[in-house]
Amino acid sequence: MKTLLKGAAATALVLMATMAHADQAADQTAAPAATAPGKPTYGSYGFDAAGMDTSVKPGDDFYEYANGTWLKNTPIPADKSNYGAFNTLDDLSRTRTRDILEKAKADPASKIGAAYASYMDAAAVEAKGLALIKPWLAEIAAVKDLKSYATLSGKAARAGVRGPFRFYVGQDDKDPETYILSMMQGGLGLPDRDYYLDTSDKMAAIRTAYVAHLEKMLTLAGETNAKARAAALMAFETEIAKVHWTQVDSRDADKTYNKMTLADLQKAAPGFDFATYFAANKLKPAELLIAQPSAITGEAALIAKTPVGVLKDGLLLASLHQYADYLPDTIANADFTFYGTTLSGTPEREERWKRGVTFLKESLGEEVGKVYVAQYFPPATKAAMDVLVKNVLAAMGRRIDALPWMSDTAKARAHKKLAAFTPKIGYPDKWRDYTGLTIKSGDLLGNAMRSSAFDFDYNVGKLGKPIYRWEWGMTPMEINAYANFGMVEIVFPAAILQPPFFDPNADPAVNYGGIGAVIGHELSHHFDDQGAKYDETGKLNQWWTDQDVANFKALTAKLGAQYDAYEPFPGAHVKGAFTMGENIGDLGGLAVALDAYHASLGGKPAPVIDGLTGDERFFLGWAQVWRRNYREANLRQRLVTDPHAPSQYRADIVRNFDAWYDAFKPAPGGKIYLKPEDRVKIW
Repeated sequence: MKTLLKGAAATALVLMATMAHADQAADQTAAPAATAPGKPTYGSYGFDAAGMDTSVKPGDDFYEYANGTWLKNTPIPADKSNYGAFNTLDDLSRTRTRDILEKAKADPASKIGAAYASYMDAAAVEAKGLALIKPWLAEIAAVKDLKSYATLSGKAARAGVRGPFRFYVGQDDKDPETYILSMMQGGLGLPDRDYYLDTSDKMAAIRTAYVAHLEKMLTLAGETNAKARAAALMAFETEIAKVHWTQVDSRDADKTYNKMTLADLQKAAPGFDFATYFAANKLKPAELLIAQPSAITGEAALIAKTPVGVLKDGLLLASLHQYADYLPDTIANADFTFYGTTLSGTPEREERWKRGVTFLKESLGEEVGKVYVAQYFPPATKAAMDVLVKNVLAAMGRRIDALPWMSDTAKARAHKKLAAFTPKIGYPDKWRDYTGLTIKSGDLLGNAMRSSAFDFDYNVGKLGKPIYRWEWGMTPMEINAYANFGMVEIVFPAAILQPPFFDPNADPAVNYGGIGAVIGHELSHHFDDQGAKYDETGKLNQWWTDQDVANFKALTAKLGAQYDAYEPFPGAHVKGAFTMGENIGDLGGLAVALDAYHASLGGKPAPVIDGLTGDERFFLGWAQVWRRNYREANLRQRLVTDPHAPSQYRADIVRNFDAWYDAFKPAPGGKIYLKPEDRVKIW
């Protein structure tokens, strides 16, 4: 998915698909229809009480207690790898978007209509076969040496095709008023280094299936000697995996900040012609940020000693994967069989219209978003969110003042950072201009390729320009939210501001437990183990005392140990260090939202509704948004690639809150019960 959320300086509420075509977000079941004014969408006060399983004790598993009946009775649609509250809303968003696009399709002057029509014309795609991609494949075939490989790898980057390295233009973490080109490790066809190096039987089976997939794709492309070539590429990628940094190291903002000149890079990694690589797109960066220097050096050395034919096959297969969805079904189905079914467990591809909506979100997202917002995002929702955000920000300020572990000096800077926040709600103030993007009827692949090039040019065109502070990294149709450290902003697209996250007719406790905690989550990201490294200007800069840092690390170590103990499958644990930022976001976000809810009562006691106190309803509202069923393959993949813990453990973070114990009174000895001294409180 195309997104501006890149690098260590931004983080989202939920993970996007880890690989193209592998894990689309929506489901087949429509969200509940809007109800009469004054009546919540869910239950009597905004919570689906019928989905609870009260046979489960809250102190054993609060997630199951709040959601168990829903989990037992809700199947995962055949075209999905997982299904939950986010998916339900995404289905509604995509249905609405389809209606917009169907109307636009009838307008000869509509660019979004023409793009959607080109996607929906499956007959034209089948009729053209591989003819439209053959000129690009011929360019790959024409590569004769390492210099021409470097040139074509650069062109592949503009085409959106995975190459040996990845790069983009973003803010310089230590000079956030300046754009700089950042480079990262790349070159893998599987989601992560662990897929190549993990010796478990399940990973070994995936590797076997991957080699068979590579062989099949080469054969479908009309290539010869496919079996040996697939094995050779797998061997090359395995060597790349050995030099790749881990997910934990790759999310460390300090470790990944390595500035050097192009000459410095060439000297550090002499096996690859970086000047030629960048020159393919008329780039000659004066300075670069290198995220994983040893990996770049290692990859360059491997490229230098690898036969050119293997390198070419890497580009060929990456191209077929990138554009599979715009090619005939023989290619698209084979690509889905591996990336969708083998890796994520999804039995079926989505219907064509759903994939068409995804294509439009990725290619002309804000052009569609303008219409979406006009039709489906009422001003009253934006106004209500403004109030909620202000209340949560104020609660964070009070919590900073009360911190026992932070120095007064750091607290003063924390308040400065809090005052610097820019909340973005619903949609951008300034929309993208797609005038330069050419869309042709009956040319789906061409439209996709031109869209990739258009986005690439837009991104690298930022070099030397003032920061685009109006820019969004998500479309209004996304069911997500994010924090951007360099911009000191929190961002909430229109489509997530609906039940169960936010319902104007719901009890405030449920709204604060839902969207209030989401606001708090994104706010807390700016104070998590990475976000806290950025000051009130968005600069990567330690603004704490050394003692503050030591105190903070002691608390996060306790939280990490909690998550390390979670074991969804025998021998497969959550990685506390990898998921740390999101766990801090959940812990801090829920704490801030609870304080904001209490303050919103104005000193009056919360009403009792259906026998439940305000705090009980607040925590149930939190648990409700995380209900989700996973296919095993998808959950296993997420344990390796997703910085968010599985939904169950996100809901069960309530075990750290004294207020939760007061509300539900779990008995000591319950499975998630923690003694008071073991409960983690950070923000």
